[in-house]
Amino acid sequence: MLGRVRRVIVPAHPRVVERRQPRVGMIRGEGATAYDASSYWAPETRDWNAYLSSPDIEGNFSRDVIVARIRDLVRNDGWASGSVTSILDSVVGGMLRPIPKPAWRRLAMMAGSTFDRQWADEYSKAAQALWRSWGMDDTGHWCDAGRRLTISQLFRLAYRQELVDGDALAHLPWLPGRVGYGKARYCTAVQLVDADRLSNPHLAIDTINRRGGIELDAYGAAIAYHIRRAHQGDWFSAADTVIWDRFPRETSFGRPVIVHHFVSDRPDQHRAVGGIFTPVLGRMKMLSQFDAVELQAAVVNSIFAAYVETASDPLAMQDALSPADQHGRPTDYDGNPLPMHDGRLRIKDGILPILRPGESIKAVDSKRPSTAYGIFENAVLRNLAAATGQTYEQLSKDWSRVNYSSARAALLEAWKTLHRRRGEFAAGFCAPILSAFLEEAMDLGELPLPRNAPDFAEARGEYSAARWMGPPRGWVDPVKEAQAAVLRMDAGLSTLENECAEQGLDWNEVVDQRAIERGRFDQLGLPHPKWFGEALGHDGDEESAPAAQLAKKPEPE
Repeated sequence: MLGRVRRVIVPAHPRVVERRQPRVGMIRGEGATAYDASSYWAPETRDWNAYLSSPDIEGNFSRDVIVARIRDLVRNDGWASGSVTSILDSVVGGMLRPIPKPAWRRLAMMAGSTFDRQWADEYSKAAQALWRSWGMDDTGHWCDAGRRLTISQLFRLAYRQELVDGDALAHLPWLPGRVGYGKARYCTAVQLVDADRLSNPHLAIDTINRRGGIELDAYGAAIAYHIRRAHQGDWFSAADTVIWDRFPRETSFGRPVIVHHFVSDRPDQHRAVGGIFTPVLGRMKMLSQFDAVELQAAVVNSIFAAYVETASDPLAMQDALSPADQHGRPTDYDGNPLPMHDGRLRIKDGILPILRPGESIKAVDSKRPSTAYGIFENAVLRNLAAATGQTYEQLSKDWSRVNYSSARAALLEAWKTLHRRRGEFAAGFCAPILSAFLEEAMDLGELPLPRNAPDFAEARGEYSAARWMGPPRGWVDPVKEAQAAVLRMDAGLSTLENECAEQGLDWNEVVDQRAIERGRFDQLGLPHPKWFGEALGHDGDEESAPAAQLAKKPEPE
Protein backbone atom coordinates (compact mmCIF):
# COMPACT_ATOMS: atom_id res chain seq x y z
CA MET A 1 0.00 0.00 0.00
CA LEU A 2 2.84 2.35 0.79
CA GLY A 3 4.20 2.13 -2.71
CA ARG A 4 0.85 3.05 -4.26
CA VAL A 5 0.41 6.30 -2.39
CA ARG A 6 0.78 9.32 -4.66
CA ARG A 7 1.56 12.77 -3.35
CA VAL A 8 0.07 15.60 -5.34
CA ILE A 9 1.93 18.88 -4.99
CA VAL A 10 -0.24 21.90 -5.71
CA PRO A 11 1.72 25.11 -6.26
CA ALA A 12 0.51 27.95 -4.07
CA HIS A 13 0.74 31.65 -4.49
CA PRO A 14 3.85 33.06 -2.76
CA ARG A 15 1.74 35.40 -0.66
CA VAL A 16 -0.43 32.53 0.53
CA VAL A 17 2.65 30.51 1.53
CA GLU A 18 4.14 33.49 3.29
CA ARG A 19 0.95 34.03 5.34
CA ARG A 20 0.60 30.35 6.14
CA GLN A 21 4.22 29.76 7.27
CA PRO A 22 6.25 32.91 8.04
CA ARG A 23 9.93 32.85 7.21
CA VAL A 24 12.37 32.30 10.03
CA GLY A 25 14.10 35.53 9.14
CA MET A 26 10.91 37.49 9.80
CA ILE A 27 10.73 36.07 13.31
CA ARG A 28 14.37 36.23 14.42
CA GLY A 29 15.81 38.86 12.15
CA GLU A 30 16.61 38.99 8.46
CA GLY A 31 19.06 36.31 7.36
CA ALA A 32 18.63 34.18 10.52
CA THR A 33 18.53 30.37 10.45
CA ALA A 34 16.97 27.77 12.68
CA TYR A 35 20.35 27.25 14.40
CA ASP A 36 22.60 30.13 15.36
CA ALA A 37 25.61 27.92 14.64
CA SER A 38 24.71 27.78 10.92
CA SER A 39 24.11 31.51 10.42
CA TYR A 40 26.21 33.35 7.84
CA TRP A 41 24.93 36.78 8.94
CA ALA A 42 25.37 36.76 12.72
CA PRO A 43 28.39 38.85 13.82
CA GLU A 44 29.86 35.88 15.68
CA THR A 45 29.86 33.53 12.65
CA ARG A 46 29.82 35.88 9.66
CA ASP A 47 33.45 35.27 8.67
CA TRP A 48 33.59 31.68 9.90
CA ASN A 49 33.86 29.83 6.59
CA ALA A 50 34.44 26.22 7.59
CA TYR A 51 33.92 23.49 5.02
CA LEU A 52 33.29 19.76 4.93
CA SER A 53 36.10 17.52 3.77
CA SER A 54 37.26 13.94 4.09
CA PRO A 55 39.78 13.17 6.86
CA ASP A 56 42.56 12.33 4.39
CA ILE A 57 42.00 15.53 2.41
CA GLU A 58 42.04 17.56 5.63
CA GLY A 59 45.12 15.94 7.08
CA ASN A 60 47.47 14.77 4.36
CA PHE A 61 47.84 18.20 2.76
CA SER A 62 48.52 19.91 6.11
CA ARG A 63 50.45 17.20 7.90
CA ASP A 64 54.02 18.22 7.03
CA VAL A 65 53.56 21.89 7.98
CA ILE A 66 51.86 21.08 11.28
CA VAL A 67 54.42 18.45 12.27
CA ALA A 68 57.37 20.71 11.43
CA ARG A 69 55.92 23.50 13.60
CA ILE A 70 55.20 21.15 16.51
CA ARG A 71 58.74 19.78 16.41
CA ASP A 72 60.16 23.30 16.43
CA LEU A 73 57.96 24.16 19.42
CA VAL A 74 58.96 21.03 21.36
CA ARG A 75 62.64 21.69 20.66
CA ASN A 76 62.60 25.32 21.79
CA ASP A 77 59.75 25.73 24.28
CA GLY A 78 60.07 24.45 27.82
CA TRP A 79 56.33 24.03 28.41
CA ALA A 80 55.84 21.91 25.30
CA SER A 81 58.95 19.82 25.95
CA GLY A 82 57.97 19.28 29.58
CA SER A 83 54.44 18.28 28.60
CA VAL A 84 55.73 15.57 26.26
CA THR A 85 58.13 14.28 28.91
CA SER A 86 55.39 14.19 31.55
CA ILE A 87 53.04 12.15 29.36
CA LEU A 88 55.85 9.80 28.34
CA ASP A 89 56.77 9.18 31.97
CA SER A 90 53.15 8.36 32.82
CA VAL A 91 52.29 6.17 29.82
CA VAL A 92 55.55 4.34 29.04
CA GLY A 93 57.98 5.38 31.77
CA GLY A 94 61.20 3.48 32.16
CA MET A 95 59.63 0.11 31.43
CA LEU A 96 56.55 -0.99 29.48
CA ARG A 97 56.34 -4.76 29.59
CA PRO A 98 53.76 -7.46 28.85
CA ILE A 99 52.26 -9.95 31.28
CA PRO A 100 51.08 -12.71 28.90
CA LYS A 101 47.51 -13.84 29.51
CA PRO A 102 46.87 -16.62 26.97
CA ALA A 103 43.21 -17.33 26.24
CA TRP A 104 43.43 -20.91 27.49
CA ARG A 105 39.66 -21.51 27.45
CA ARG A 106 39.48 -20.65 23.78
CA LEU A 107 42.55 -22.78 23.05
CA ALA A 108 40.95 -25.71 24.87
CA MET A 109 37.83 -25.31 22.71
CA MET A 110 39.99 -25.25 19.55
CA ALA A 111 42.24 -28.22 20.31
CA GLY A 112 40.55 -30.18 23.04
CA SER A 113 43.93 -30.47 24.73
CA THR A 114 45.02 -29.82 28.28
CA PHE A 115 44.82 -26.04 28.30
CA ASP A 116 44.05 -24.88 31.84
CA ARG A 117 45.03 -22.24 34.37
CA GLN A 118 48.16 -24.11 35.37
CA TRP A 119 49.37 -24.23 31.76
CA ALA A 120 48.50 -20.55 31.29
CA ASP A 121 50.59 -19.65 34.36
CA GLU A 122 53.57 -21.69 33.13
CA TYR A 123 53.25 -20.23 29.63
CA SER A 124 53.08 -16.68 31.02
CA LYS A 125 56.18 -17.08 33.16
CA ALA A 126 58.17 -18.67 30.34
CA ALA A 127 57.12 -15.98 27.85
CA GLN A 128 58.05 -13.23 30.31
CA ALA A 129 61.49 -14.74 30.85
CA LEU A 130 62.13 -15.02 27.11
CA TRP A 131 60.89 -11.46 26.52
CA ARG A 132 63.24 -10.11 29.16
CA SER A 133 66.21 -12.00 27.73
CA TRP A 134 65.44 -10.73 24.21
CA GLY A 135 64.40 -7.15 24.79
CA MET A 136 65.49 -5.98 28.22
CA ASP A 137 68.44 -7.87 29.69
CA ASP A 138 70.48 -8.50 26.53
CA THR A 139 73.48 -6.18 26.66
CA GLY A 140 73.95 -6.55 22.91
CA HIS A 141 70.56 -4.89 22.27
CA TRP A 142 69.81 -7.34 19.47
CA CYS A 143 66.10 -6.55 19.71
CA ASP A 144 66.90 -3.21 18.09
CA ALA A 145 67.90 -3.41 14.42
CA GLY A 146 70.24 -0.49 15.13
CA ARG A 147 71.56 -2.17 18.32
CA ARG A 148 71.22 0.90 20.51
CA LEU A 149 68.05 0.60 22.58
CA THR A 150 66.18 -1.89 24.73
CA ILE A 151 62.61 -2.76 23.82
CA SER A 152 61.25 -0.40 26.50
CA GLN A 153 63.38 2.42 25.11
CA LEU A 154 62.10 1.62 21.63
CA PHE A 155 58.52 1.83 22.92
CA ARG A 156 59.28 5.16 24.59
CA LEU A 157 60.79 6.61 21.42
CA ALA A 158 57.90 5.34 19.32
CA TYR A 159 55.33 6.86 21.66
CA ARG A 160 57.22 10.15 21.70
CA GLN A 161 57.00 10.14 17.92
CA GLU A 162 53.25 9.56 18.21
CA LEU A 163 52.83 12.44 20.66
CA VAL A 164 54.77 14.89 18.50
CA ASP A 165 54.14 13.66 14.92
CA GLY A 166 50.92 11.73 15.40
CA ASP A 167 52.23 8.45 13.90
CA ALA A 168 54.28 5.61 15.40
CA LEU A 169 55.91 3.54 12.67
CA ALA A 170 58.18 0.48 12.86
CA HIS A 171 59.55 -2.21 10.57
CA LEU A 172 60.04 -5.76 11.88
CA PRO A 173 62.87 -7.20 9.77
CA TRP A 174 63.80 -10.89 9.87
CA LEU A 175 67.58 -10.98 10.37
CA PRO A 176 68.89 -14.59 10.42
CA GLY A 177 72.43 -13.49 9.60
CA ARG A 178 72.90 -12.05 13.09
CA VAL A 179 72.05 -15.27 14.96
CA GLY A 180 75.00 -17.25 16.30
CA TYR A 181 77.21 -18.01 19.28
CA GLY A 182 77.81 -14.79 21.21
CA LYS A 183 75.38 -12.96 18.94
CA ALA A 184 71.63 -12.67 18.66
CA ARG A 185 69.44 -15.55 19.78
CA TYR A 186 66.46 -14.53 17.66
CA CYS A 187 65.96 -13.26 14.13
CA THR A 188 63.17 -10.87 15.14
CA ALA A 189 64.20 -7.22 15.44
CA VAL A 190 62.51 -3.83 15.60
CA GLN A 191 63.49 -0.91 13.39
CA LEU A 192 61.78 2.40 14.13
CA VAL A 193 61.03 4.48 11.03
CA ASP A 194 60.53 8.25 10.91
CA ALA A 195 56.94 8.86 9.85
CA ASP A 196 58.10 11.54 7.39
CA ARG A 197 59.42 8.76 5.17
CA LEU A 198 55.96 7.24 4.78
CA SER A 199 54.65 8.94 1.63
CA ASN A 200 53.43 8.30 -1.89
CA PRO A 201 56.22 7.36 -4.32
CA HIS A 202 57.68 10.46 -5.96
CA LEU A 203 55.24 12.55 -3.89
CA ALA A 204 52.33 11.68 -6.15
CA ILE A 205 48.91 12.92 -5.12
CA ASP A 206 46.58 10.61 -3.20
CA THR A 207 44.42 8.20 -5.13
CA ILE A 208 41.41 6.07 -4.24
CA ASN A 209 43.62 3.17 -3.08
CA ARG A 210 46.74 5.01 -1.90
CA ARG A 211 46.66 7.66 0.84
CA GLY A 212 49.73 9.23 2.41
CA GLY A 213 51.98 6.35 1.37
CA ILE A 214 49.53 3.65 2.53
CA GLU A 215 48.12 1.21 -0.01
CA LEU A 216 44.50 0.27 0.72
CA ASP A 217 42.13 -2.51 -0.26
CA ALA A 218 38.49 -2.11 -1.19
CA TYR A 219 37.46 -1.84 2.47
CA GLY A 220 40.07 0.79 3.38
CA ALA A 221 42.37 -1.63 5.20
CA ALA A 222 46.12 -1.10 4.81
CA ILE A 223 47.80 -3.81 2.76
CA ALA A 224 51.19 -2.19 2.05
CA TYR A 225 53.32 0.83 2.95
CA HIS A 226 55.58 2.92 0.69
CA ILE A 227 58.63 4.19 2.60
CA ARG A 228 61.54 6.29 1.38
CA ARG A 229 64.94 4.74 1.81
CA ALA A 230 66.17 7.93 3.48
CA HIS A 231 64.62 11.03 4.99
CA GLN A 232 64.11 13.84 2.50
CA GLY A 233 66.16 16.14 4.71
CA ASP A 234 69.16 13.80 4.95
CA TRP A 235 71.85 15.39 2.78
CA PHE A 236 74.24 12.47 3.25
CA SER A 237 71.79 10.03 1.63
CA ALA A 238 70.58 12.22 -1.19
CA ALA A 239 70.41 9.37 -3.71
CA ASP A 240 68.16 7.27 -1.46
CA THR A 241 65.71 10.10 -0.84
CA VAL A 242 64.14 9.57 -4.28
CA ILE A 243 63.73 5.79 -3.92
CA TRP A 244 60.66 4.22 -2.29
CA ASP A 245 60.34 0.62 -1.12
CA ARG A 246 57.03 -1.18 -0.84
CA PHE A 247 56.55 -3.23 2.34
CA PRO A 248 53.52 -5.49 2.84
CA ARG A 249 51.64 -5.02 6.05
CA GLU A 250 52.14 -8.68 6.97
CA THR A 251 53.36 -11.96 5.54
CA SER A 252 51.13 -14.55 3.93
CA PHE A 253 50.88 -16.38 7.28
CA GLY A 254 50.03 -13.27 9.31
CA ARG A 255 53.39 -12.21 10.76
CA PRO A 256 53.51 -8.38 10.97
CA VAL A 257 56.07 -6.63 8.78
CA ILE A 258 55.09 -2.97 9.30
CA VAL A 259 53.53 -1.68 12.51
CA HIS A 260 51.74 1.64 12.11
CA HIS A 261 49.73 3.18 14.93
CA PHE A 262 47.95 6.49 15.38
CA VAL A 263 44.83 7.70 17.15
CA SER A 264 41.99 8.25 14.69
CA ASP A 265 39.70 11.24 15.03
CA ARG A 266 37.30 10.21 12.26
CA PRO A 267 36.35 7.09 10.31
CA ASP A 268 38.16 6.54 6.99
CA GLN A 269 41.27 8.25 8.37
CA HIS A 270 44.59 6.64 7.42
CA ARG A 271 47.25 9.07 8.69
CA ALA A 272 47.50 11.31 11.72
CA VAL A 273 47.30 15.06 11.10
CA GLY A 274 49.72 15.94 13.88
CA GLY A 275 50.55 15.40 17.53
CA ILE A 276 48.79 16.41 20.71
CA PHE A 277 49.62 20.10 20.29
CA THR A 278 47.74 20.53 17.00
CA PRO A 279 44.60 22.15 18.55
CA VAL A 280 46.62 24.61 20.66
CA LEU A 281 49.65 25.17 18.46
CA GLY A 282 48.87 28.84 17.87
CA ARG A 283 48.34 29.57 21.56
CA MET A 284 51.55 27.79 22.49
CA LYS A 285 53.48 29.85 19.97
CA MET A 286 52.00 33.06 21.37
CA LEU A 287 52.91 32.01 24.90
CA SER A 288 56.47 31.26 23.78
CA GLN A 289 56.75 34.66 22.13
CA PHE A 290 55.20 36.40 25.15
CA ASP A 291 57.71 34.71 27.46
CA ALA A 292 60.60 35.79 25.25
CA VAL A 293 59.40 39.39 24.95
CA GLU A 294 58.86 39.75 28.70
CA LEU A 295 62.29 38.33 29.44
CA GLN A 296 63.95 40.58 26.88
CA ALA A 297 62.18 43.63 28.29
CA ALA A 298 63.27 42.75 31.81
CA VAL A 299 66.89 42.33 30.66
CA VAL A 300 66.84 45.66 28.78
CA ASN A 301 65.45 47.44 31.82
CA SER A 302 68.18 45.98 34.00
CA ILE A 303 70.88 47.17 31.58
CA PHE A 304 69.57 50.69 31.01
CA ALA A 305 69.13 51.72 34.62
CA ALA A 306 69.07 55.49 33.88
CA TYR A 307 68.87 58.00 31.04
CA VAL A 308 69.95 61.62 30.53
CA GLU A 309 67.72 64.40 29.24
CA THR A 310 69.74 66.99 27.32
CA ALA A 311 69.70 69.19 24.22
CA SER A 312 73.44 68.68 23.59
CA ASP A 313 75.10 66.52 20.97
CA PRO A 314 75.24 62.84 22.05
CA LEU A 315 79.04 62.65 21.74
CA ALA A 316 79.48 65.86 23.70
CA MET A 317 77.16 64.53 26.35
CA GLN A 318 79.20 61.32 26.56
CA ASP A 319 82.39 63.33 27.13
CA ALA A 320 80.63 65.58 29.64
CA LEU A 321 79.79 62.67 31.90
CA SER A 322 83.48 61.86 32.31
CA PRO A 323 85.52 64.96 31.18
CA ALA A 324 89.32 64.94 31.58
CA ASP A 325 92.35 66.67 30.05
CA GLN A 326 95.27 64.99 28.32
CA HIS A 327 96.85 64.21 31.67
CA GLY A 328 93.70 62.52 32.96
CA ARG A 329 92.78 65.39 35.28
CA PRO A 330 89.02 66.15 35.52
CA THR A 331 87.78 69.25 33.71
CA ASP A 332 84.50 71.04 33.16
CA TYR A 333 82.61 71.21 29.88
CA ASP A 334 84.98 73.92 28.59
CA GLY A 335 88.16 71.98 29.50
CA ASN A 336 89.09 73.99 32.61
CA PRO A 337 90.43 72.00 35.59
CA LEU A 338 88.00 71.43 38.45
CA PRO A 339 89.72 71.76 41.83
CA MET A 340 86.63 70.85 43.83
CA HIS A 341 85.51 67.22 44.25
CA ASP A 342 87.83 66.14 41.40
CA GLY A 343 85.00 66.94 39.04
CA ARG A 344 82.67 64.32 40.57
CA LEU A 345 80.97 63.37 43.78
CA ARG A 346 81.75 59.76 44.75
CA ILE A 347 79.62 57.53 46.91
CA LYS A 348 81.51 54.26 47.26
CA ASP A 349 81.57 52.86 43.71
CA GLY A 350 78.92 55.23 42.42
CA ILE A 351 79.64 58.47 40.55
CA LEU A 352 77.49 61.60 40.43
CA PRO A 353 78.64 63.68 37.45
CA ILE A 354 78.24 67.44 37.36
CA LEU A 355 75.81 68.44 34.60
CA ARG A 356 75.02 71.73 32.93
CA PRO A 357 71.95 73.65 33.97
CA GLY A 358 68.84 72.13 32.42
CA GLU A 359 70.31 68.65 32.13
CA SER A 360 69.14 65.81 34.35
CA ILE A 361 69.61 62.07 34.86
CA LYS A 362 66.47 60.04 35.46
CA ALA A 363 66.14 56.41 36.54
CA VAL A 364 64.18 53.93 34.43
CA ASP A 365 60.98 52.80 36.12
CA SER A 366 61.03 49.06 35.43
CA LYS A 367 57.58 47.44 35.29
CA ARG A 368 58.58 44.07 33.92
CA PRO A 369 57.16 41.52 33.94
CA SER A 370 53.76 43.11 33.37
CA THR A 371 51.01 42.59 35.90
CA ALA A 372 48.97 40.50 33.44
CA TYR A 373 51.84 38.15 32.62
CA GLY A 374 51.02 35.49 35.21
CA ILE A 375 47.30 35.58 34.44
CA PHE A 376 47.89 35.17 30.72
CA GLU A 377 50.40 32.39 31.24
CA ASN A 378 48.08 30.46 33.57
CA ALA A 379 45.18 30.77 31.11
CA VAL A 380 47.24 29.41 28.21
CA LEU A 381 48.71 26.60 30.31
CA ARG A 382 45.24 25.52 31.43
CA ASN A 383 44.16 25.46 27.81
CA LEU A 384 47.21 23.37 26.93
CA ALA A 385 46.64 21.01 29.84
CA ALA A 386 43.04 20.40 28.77
CA ALA A 387 44.10 19.71 25.17
CA THR A 388 46.83 17.26 26.17
CA GLY A 389 44.80 15.37 28.78
CA GLN A 390 46.79 16.58 31.78
CA THR A 391 46.01 18.63 34.83
CA TYR A 392 47.29 22.17 35.15
CA GLU A 393 49.41 21.07 38.12
CA GLN A 394 51.04 18.25 36.13
CA LEU A 395 51.92 20.60 33.30
CA SER A 396 53.08 23.61 35.33
CA LYS A 397 54.57 21.54 38.21
CA ASP A 398 52.83 24.00 40.54
CA TRP A 399 51.11 22.13 43.39
CA SER A 400 51.00 25.04 45.80
CA ARG A 401 47.26 25.68 45.44
CA VAL A 402 45.87 22.17 45.94
CA ASN A 403 45.09 19.97 48.90
CA TYR A 404 44.88 16.19 49.13
CA SER A 405 41.29 15.91 47.91
CA SER A 406 41.62 18.25 44.95
CA ALA A 407 44.98 16.80 43.93
CA ARG A 408 43.70 13.23 44.04
CA ALA A 409 40.52 14.12 42.13
CA ALA A 410 42.54 15.87 39.41
CA LEU A 411 45.05 13.03 39.14
CA LEU A 412 42.30 10.42 38.89
CA GLU A 413 40.77 12.29 35.95
CA ALA A 414 44.16 12.59 34.28
CA TRP A 415 44.88 8.92 35.00
CA LYS A 416 41.82 7.89 32.97
CA THR A 417 43.28 9.56 29.90
CA LEU A 418 46.79 8.22 30.52
CA HIS A 419 45.49 4.70 31.13
CA ARG A 420 43.46 4.84 27.91
CA ARG A 421 46.49 6.09 25.98
CA ARG A 422 48.63 3.27 27.32
CA GLY A 423 46.01 0.71 26.33
CA GLU A 424 45.68 2.10 22.81
CA PHE A 425 49.42 2.26 22.26
CA ALA A 426 49.94 -1.24 23.67
CA ALA A 427 47.20 -2.72 21.50
CA GLY A 428 48.14 -0.88 18.32
CA PHE A 429 51.94 -0.84 18.46
CA CYS A 430 53.34 -3.11 21.19
CA ALA A 431 51.07 -6.13 20.75
CA PRO A 432 52.10 -6.87 17.11
CA ILE A 433 55.76 -6.81 18.18
CA LEU A 434 55.04 -9.23 21.03
CA SER A 435 53.16 -11.46 18.62
CA ALA A 436 56.10 -11.57 16.19
CA PHE A 437 58.51 -12.47 19.00
CA LEU A 438 56.31 -15.18 20.53
CA GLU A 439 55.84 -16.73 17.10
CA GLU A 440 59.59 -17.20 16.72
CA ALA A 441 59.98 -18.44 20.30
CA MET A 442 57.26 -21.03 19.71
CA ASP A 443 58.84 -22.16 16.45
CA LEU A 444 62.07 -22.73 18.38
CA GLY A 445 60.21 -24.88 20.94
CA GLU A 446 60.96 -22.57 23.87
CA LEU A 447 57.36 -22.22 25.10
CA PRO A 448 55.49 -24.97 26.96
CA LEU A 449 52.70 -26.46 24.85
CA PRO A 450 50.49 -29.52 25.35
CA ARG A 451 50.04 -32.14 22.69
CA ASN A 452 47.88 -31.30 19.68
CA ALA A 453 48.24 -27.58 20.38
CA PRO A 454 47.16 -25.43 17.42
CA ASP A 455 49.79 -23.66 15.38
CA PHE A 456 50.66 -20.10 16.29
CA ALA A 457 49.32 -18.76 12.98
CA GLU A 458 46.00 -20.47 13.69
CA ALA A 459 45.63 -18.94 17.17
CA ARG A 460 47.82 -15.85 17.03
CA GLY A 461 45.51 -13.72 19.16
CA GLU A 462 44.99 -16.41 21.80
CA TYR A 463 48.72 -17.01 22.28
CA SER A 464 49.61 -13.28 22.18
CA ALA A 465 47.02 -11.94 24.63
CA ALA A 466 48.74 -9.93 27.37
CA ARG A 467 48.27 -7.27 29.98
CA TRP A 468 50.70 -4.39 29.54
CA MET A 469 52.22 -2.86 32.64
CA GLY A 470 53.72 0.60 32.66
CA PRO A 471 54.95 3.03 35.31
CA PRO A 472 53.18 3.23 38.67
CA ARG A 473 50.30 5.57 39.25
CA GLY A 474 51.88 6.72 42.49
CA TRP A 475 50.34 7.77 45.78
CA VAL A 476 49.20 11.14 47.04
CA ASP A 477 48.80 9.85 50.61
CA PRO A 478 50.51 6.43 50.91
CA VAL A 479 48.93 5.52 54.25
CA LYS A 480 45.33 6.22 53.22
CA GLU A 481 45.69 4.56 49.85
CA ALA A 482 47.41 1.48 51.29
CA GLN A 483 44.56 1.10 53.77
CA ALA A 484 42.04 1.42 50.95
CA ALA A 485 43.88 -1.20 48.87
CA VAL A 486 43.81 -3.75 51.70
CA LEU A 487 40.13 -3.08 52.36
CA ARG A 488 39.28 -3.53 48.66
CA MET A 489 41.06 -6.89 48.54
CA ASP A 490 39.46 -8.11 51.76
CA ALA A 491 36.02 -7.09 50.46
CA GLY A 492 36.58 -8.93 47.19
CA LEU A 493 36.48 -5.73 45.12
CA SER A 494 40.06 -6.04 43.91
CA THR A 495 42.94 -8.48 43.67
CA LEU A 496 46.62 -8.41 44.52
CA GLU A 497 47.35 -8.47 40.80
CA ASN A 498 45.31 -5.31 40.19
CA GLU A 499 46.73 -3.46 43.18
CA CYS A 500 50.30 -4.34 42.21
CA ALA A 501 49.69 -3.42 38.58
CA GLU A 502 48.60 0.08 39.57
CA GLN A 503 52.03 0.53 41.12
CA GLY A 504 53.90 -0.97 38.17
CA LEU A 505 54.58 -4.31 39.90
CA ASP A 506 54.01 -7.92 38.87
CA TRP A 507 52.19 -9.68 41.69
CA ASN A 508 54.03 -12.95 40.95
CA GLU A 509 57.36 -11.23 41.46
CA VAL A 510 56.07 -9.61 44.65
CA VAL A 511 54.88 -12.92 46.11
CA ASP A 512 58.06 -14.75 45.09
CA GLN A 513 60.22 -12.06 46.67
CA ARG A 514 58.20 -12.16 49.89
CA ALA A 515 58.67 -15.91 50.06
CA ILE A 516 62.41 -15.47 49.64
CA GLU A 517 62.51 -12.84 52.38
CA ARG A 518 60.45 -14.99 54.73
CA GLY A 519 62.73 -17.94 54.18
CA ARG A 520 65.75 -15.77 54.89
CA PHE A 521 64.22 -14.58 58.17
CA ASP A 522 63.58 -18.22 59.17
CA GLN A 523 67.10 -19.20 58.17
CA LEU A 524 68.62 -16.53 60.39
CA GLY A 525 66.20 -17.15 63.25
CA LEU A 526 64.78 -13.64 63.13
CA PRO A 527 61.23 -12.86 64.31
CA HIS A 528 58.73 -12.25 61.54
CA PRO A 529 57.84 -8.57 61.08
CA LYS A 530 54.22 -7.47 60.96
CA TRP A 531 54.33 -6.77 57.22
CA PHE A 532 54.53 -10.52 56.59
CA GLY A 533 50.74 -10.40 56.84
CA GLU A 534 50.41 -12.81 59.73
CA ALA A 535 47.99 -12.39 62.65
CA LEU A 536 49.02 -9.39 64.67
CA GLY A 537 47.15 -10.17 67.89
CA HIS A 538 46.21 -13.06 70.16
CA ASP A 539 43.78 -15.73 69.07
CA GLY A 540 40.24 -14.49 69.31
CA ASP A 541 41.12 -10.81 69.18
CA GLU A 542 38.74 -8.85 66.99
CA GLU A 543 41.59 -6.89 65.42
CA SER A 544 44.01 -9.68 64.64
CA ALA A 545 43.67 -9.33 60.84
CA PRO A 546 46.05 -7.07 58.92
CA ALA A 547 43.15 -5.21 57.30
CA ALA A 548 41.66 -4.36 60.64
CA GLN A 549 45.00 -3.11 61.93
CA LEU A 550 45.52 -0.94 58.85
CA ALA A 551 41.99 0.43 58.98
CA LYS A 552 42.14 1.18 62.71
CA LYS A 553 42.11 4.90 63.39
CA PRO A 554 44.72 6.28 65.77
CA GLU A 555 43.56 7.12 69.25
CA PRO A 556 43.22 10.86 69.94
CA GLU A 557 45.98 12.29 72.07
